[in-house]
Amino acid sequence: MLVHLIDGTYELFRYFLSPAAAFDRSAPEELRAVRGVVASMLGMLEGGVTHLGVATDHVIESFRNALWPTYKTGEGLDPLLYAQFQPLEEALRALGVVVWPMVEFEADDALAAAAVMAAADARADQVVVCTPDKDLAQCVRGDRIVQLDRRTRELRNESAVRQKFGVPPTSIPDWLALVGDSADGYPGLRGWGARSAATGCSPAISTSSTFRGWPRSGTCPCADRCGWPRRWRATRACAAVPEAGHATYGCAHRRRR
Repeated sequence: MLVHLIDGTYELFRYFLSPAAAFDRSAPEELRAVRGVVASMLGMLEGGVTHLGVATDHVIESFRNALWPTYKTGEGLDPLLYAQFQPLEEALRALGVVVWPMVEFEADDALAAAAVMAAADARADQVVVCTPDKDLAQCVRGDRIVQLDRRTRELRNESAVRQKFGVPPTSIPDWLALVGDSADGYPGLRGWGARSAATGCSPAISTSSTFRGWPRSGTCPCADRCGWPRRWRATRACAAVPEAGHATYGCAHRRRR
């Protein structure tokens, strides 16, 4: 069987910002993004997907906000979008889809945990993590756990991750710590670009040696905390996901009957 894991928060943003949503009159404005996501999930089920789980950010902030003061918050978020977070979770449950609403952790962490647990299930032929988020590239393993951008239809296995970023999936946390990610509100290290970070994150070069020699204060954002960026950017594959004691994903077709 194929297991599909969806970043519900990303999907909600995608449909909320879609130009087509402005012309959609089939649902009230305060539920148009929810309708878009639910219709998309129905399309997956009708297209043959049998095992589906959706992770959501029940709230915007997580434990990472205590680690970095400028990490993403709900500041500036359109109230009309934020008001659809909970209705989306309720609508997906009503559809029979397993939902993991995250509070302390993020949706990324739930996806990572579910991917690891699903891949360990002998019944699963492949686990497809559906999100374009660079963070989740670290979860890719061979052809067993792959990443899919549903918008562009780009599918990445371990070889494709290496080709795109210049590093293996296990080095993605190091790579992101060096180059930063403006979408998440952290700057990376001055002077490090994608290519130099790929070289610095080579398996032949340890992260500790990469950071060795940086000043203990001043220009280095991680002064006195060498190695901290990797721990911070690594998804928590041990994040608790509801129903983990039974199954990390559900057969949506069976649940709908």
